Amino acid sequence: MRLRRLSFFLRTACALSFTALSIPGALAQQVFPGEVEAALARAKVPRDSVTMLVADADGLRPPRLAWRTQVPVNPASIMKLVTTYAALDLLGPAYSWSTPVYIDGTVSNGVLNGNLYIKGQGDPKLVLERAWLLLRRVQGLGITSVSGDIVLDRSAFDAAIENDPAAFDGEPLRPYNASPEALLVNFKSVNMVFTPERGGQQARVSYEPPLASVSMQPTVALAPGECGDWRAAIKPDFSDPNRIRFLGALPAACGEKSWAVAYADPRTYGLRAIGGMWAEMGGRVGGQMRDGRVPAGLWPAFEFGSPPLSEVVRDINKYSNNVMAQQLFLTLGLTQKNRGSFEASRSALGQWWRERIGTGEAPPVFDNGSGLSRDERISAAALGRMLQVAWRSPLMPELVSSLPAMGVDGTLRKRTLRSGGAAHLKTGSLRDAAGVAGYVHGASGRRYVLVAIANGENAGAARAAFDALVDWASQDN
Repeated sequence: MRLRRLSFFLRTACALSFTALSIPGALAQQVFPGEVEAALARAKVPRDSVTMLVADADGLRPPRLAWRTQVPVNPASIMKLVTTYAALDLLGPAYSWSTPVYIDGTVSNGVLNGNLYIKGQGDPKLVLERAWLLLRRVQGLGITSVSGDIVLDRSAFDAAIENDPAAFDGEPLRPYNASPEALLVNFKSVNMVFTPERGGQQARVSYEPPLASVSMQPTVALAPGECGDWRAAIKPDFSDPNRIRFLGALPAACGEKSWAVAYADPRTYGLRAIGGMWAEMGGRVGGQMRDGRVPAGLWPAFEFGSPPLSEVVRDINKYSNNVMAQQLFLTLGLTQKNRGSFEASRSALGQWWRERIGTGEAPPVFDNGSGLSRDERISAAALGRMLQVAWRSPLMPELVSSLPAMGVDGTLRKRTLRSGGAAHLKTGSLRDAAGVAGYVHGASGRRYVLVAIANGENAGAARAAFDALVDWASQDN
């Protein structure tokens, strides 16, 4: 009798799991929780503009709530969940990128009599500090001067991946619009710090990194008045790639301010940044800074490693870093299809999805893997299925810990739950798309997969309703 009961239980559990994963909505509540309904009404967001799913993370019960879960929607940055979990699954959390450095010539008395080559292979986190460490490794070889050229090899990714930084939303100076590339240095951005002199009439401006052959205005005048829109007040002029200047004044009431902007000529940024840092470190170049390829048969002098993938996905998801997500997306094409192109990456992700997730719903539509796209699509049912698969995976701790913790850090630092519950959720936001997706920790001890996405002109106004949904999901006792 006990064996029969156990067999019945296992068959029932499997059937419920199939129901929860494959056809969410068939048995689930479709009447919205009161506070969610009220918040949507206040925001004037129609029910048919949203898709919502709340289901057990283990998939053993029917969903608690399912609404329009089969409809493909634009997930905005929530698509990073798919890219990062696929990468963890395909590459492993300890995967790291290598940036090999080559010397073509002999070293004598601190001089490399030849060329220095740096070959990019997609490292998403070659930020200022790490680029400096790479150059220090070069100096550790006894090289303080290169008689020939310093050559950057960016051939690992197709040149066609580069795009106009103004194309997406007309904001070319926003660092989030930076294009990926095989040798991505510091996200192609310049950080400017404005520090008023005590009792003075001006503020000093420091720049990181220094850019070779770029004139950078060292000071900006101070002016009386409230801080207000200080960026407009200083009247920046970034139109000339060879010069950064300010035609206005910084309101004295502002105190110290910092501002990160994308460099006006992104194609030459890497050359200027590496060249500027090398010069600042006392290095010299007899030839020129240029793009090129490593000569065949040349072996690297050393290979500069990146942080592990587990750390990279944390940066991507906690802070919704678009260019890092695209670097990772392209890495999947390079490692799985031997080509660093968006087309190869879409093929790799599509194959992975069919083999590892394989729902009966329409598969996601991939574009660049970051969600900074008008074309990417996924349904709540498909995303919910992936999150349930991830929950049962050995990689679950890495994925969950990479997500913003509500009211604690990342993009959810300022959004809290009234219930006092806890959630790890990826946010997404575009002009006409907004949402959250991830895991909610219920008061009963159960864990839930939650997906809530709005598409439409008023999508951003649905955030309060989605916060209410997270509260409701956490109150399960």
